[in-house]
Amino acid sequence: MSHPRTMPPPRRRRWPLLLLVLFVAMPVLELYVLIQVGQVIGAWWTILLLILAGVLGSWLIKREGARAWAALRTTLAAGRMPAREIADGALVLLGGTLMLSPGFVSDAFGILLILPVTRPFFRRLLTSVVARRLVVVGPLGPGGPGAGPGNDGRPGPDVVRGDVVDEP
Repeated sequence: MSHPRTMPPPRRRRWPLLLLVLFVAMPVLELYVLIQVGQVIGAWWTILLLILAGVLGSWLIKREGARAWAALRTTLAAGRMPAREIADGALVLLGGTLMLSPGFVSDAFGILLILPVTRPFFRRLLTSVVARRLVVVGPLGPGGPGAGPGNDGRPGPDVVRGDVVDEP
């Protein structure tokens, strides 16, 4: 007896909210923080602090990027899967991009992504996000064995059961 296949509810689209935060809320927050810091320490000190943050970011990117690259090469040479090293490289790249953009809020996030002490937390976060989005593709297609049209382990209507005979 065949059961009607029920479709899961559609995922809510998160892109519009993410884009709103990235392109509207973040610049407004950055400007607000810049103005507040400028009022407390002065405009020239604020500019100097932004330049110093960029220099520090460049140095951190160079140092941690070289470490991530060396770890990736070592792992590949040992014949192991470089999942941790790839995640570290992606975090250093993202953190570096944030550090090079002007603003104290993005600099703070960038430093957190680059520093070796805080990177494991973000690596776990990145790994969980990527793992949720992955689709397992096995030898029998997406979902692996038993991933037929009804996902109940039975093959679909296009599957013909038979035996393979290899004659010499």
